[in-house]
Amino acid sequence: MSEHEYYIGFDVGTGSARAAILNRNGKILADHTENTITYRDDSDHRVFEQSTSNIWSCLAKCCKSVLEKSGVAPESVQGVSFDATCSLAVVDKEGNPISVSKGEGLGQEGDRNVILWADHRAEKEAEEINKTGEGVLNFVGGLEMEIPKTLWLKRNMSPADFDKVFLFDLPDYLTYRATGSSARSNCSLACKFSYVPPGTNMNTGTENAMEEISKGWSASFLKKIGLESLVQRNYDQIGGTPGENGLILTAGQPVGQGLTAEAAKDFGLVEGTPVGSAVIDAYAGWIGTVAAGHEHEEATAQKATLADSTSRLAAVAGTSTCHLVQSNHAILVNGVWGPYRHAVFPDYWMNEGGQSSTGQLIDFIMQTHPAYDKVQDMARKQGSSVFDVLETKLEELKKERGCATSSNRSPLADPTMRGMIMGLTLDSGVGDLAIKFHVTLEAIALQTRHILDEMHARGHRIEAIYMSGSQAKNMPLMCLLASVCGVKVIIPPAPSAAVVAGSAMLGRYAHDVTKERNGQPIETQAQQEESANKSKEALWQIMVEMTPSGKAVMPSATNYEQRLLDAKYKIFRESIDVQRKWRSMMGSVTK
Repeated sequence: MSEHEYYIGFDVGTGSARAAILNRNGKILADHTENTITYRDDSDHRVFEQSTSNIWSCLAKCCKSVLEKSGVAPESVQGVSFDATCSLAVVDKEGNPISVSKGEGLGQEGDRNVILWADHRAEKEAEEINKTGEGVLNFVGGLEMEIPKTLWLKRNMSPADFDKVFLFDLPDYLTYRATGSSARSNCSLACKFSYVPPGTNMNTGTENAMEEISKGWSASFLKKIGLESLVQRNYDQIGGTPGENGLILTAGQPVGQGLTAEAAKDFGLVEGTPVGSAVIDAYAGWIGTVAAGHEHEEATAQKATLADSTSRLAAVAGTSTCHLVQSNHAILVNGVWGPYRHAVFPDYWMNEGGQSSTGQLIDFIMQTHPAYDKVQDMARKQGSSVFDVLETKLEELKKERGCATSSNRSPLADPTMRGMIMGLTLDSGVGDLAIKFHVTLEAIALQTRHILDEMHARGHRIEAIYMSGSQAKNMPLMCLLASVCGVKVIIPPAPSAAVVAGSAMLGRYAHDVTKERNGQPIETQAQQEESANKSKEALWQIMVEMTPSGKAVMPSATNYEQRLLDAKYKIFRESIDVQRKWRSMMGSVTK
């Protein structure tokens, strides 16, 4: 073990690629971000496409930049790993990009070969699939991602073109491009491709259920929805069957023999550098936060254990918010995705809740208000943020009015649900904006409590929320989350870096496992399972060592404030039922 060992994490978000280089203690020496290109369709607002060539080029620039900024020699980088959005990358057998753009070019070699996670062209396919009631759907909470997109491709490509494509969740494409190995990550397959790890107790409702479980894929499900060609080829287009024509790895397990000569040249690194099996970006946020300590812990407290992870919920909060919690047994929560077996750690399960457009909602409420320009000007003059200005204004209003307080992977599982604002006035001043800002934060906090309540009702026991992403800088929201949910909220020193740091931890893990195996690659499913189970505590220890302590925001509501928040929570829950009743009333007239 050397203090001169470094690890690089790569993160591909919705509109950018990022790299960060960390030392063995988790200190970030340098990071760099490049904007990626997203293509739209002028005739179809549902379409969002990207390019693996553009993404790879951006990552290469990021890598070379962090090496230059940090002064770290390429040979001192001991491991790398990737995380990315759950977008669908399409290539041929040689790895050449295949166009996903509708029209004459679809299925032919072309640069626009990624269907972004936000793309909704497969809405019809998703609705059809979710109506089947197949057993695999019990483990995904409603299939939304790669399988509907795959079905759309099959329906819109010629049979010959579809037969030649290979389909990757974007994190897996990146390890494939880096190593030449087609090994897939359990995280991507289980969370986004309807894969159920062999040995899972799954009732598919078919006579050959046990045979299907042993393969990880449900043949009856794929045949029923029209993807029988995947079954006929033993699933080789989506990762293959483990132990036969496929190798499926848990998070951070070394992929192939490390960086190929070509990938090493692109990145300015050394051929053979270990590459850890990738994860979806939100899961990298979980890895990069949940092992943190905080200042309210006793100085003599023991470091957190892997078992402790089951009481820690990670909230990865940017444009939207993803809530992740691990458990040591399968827990099904209404409207919440999962449980996903082996999503990060072998023999552990993940549930994934979420709130769509939380950060986007806050921005919308502020930016569409007549007083927003004035608040921005006030923030500039004070050298503070608009959040600080509005929080100060709320405190002033509280004193003026003698108030004691100023205070969809969700359980709703209802994409048609809309926002509601009651109590509007004709006020267009800064005070009115401050109030609307606050009630927006309250709504986000109340919905988070709803998610936690449903999780608790099913058997989870969550004691803390570990934040990452841009919303972690919004202290009024963090305080509300703590008080509304009744748990402490842990904020890392660099919230926006937690995701890329989580990937770097997987890079270190890949290096350590490779060293433990004397450089021998993992080539069989049996080797993968033995290695993953043997070293899972080592991965947790890496997370503990490389995760900096965070700031704890404790619940702070007074008894009176708590009664108000509880009353608002009841109103929030009732408003859901009211809106559904109103929609039903209108639907009975307009249908």
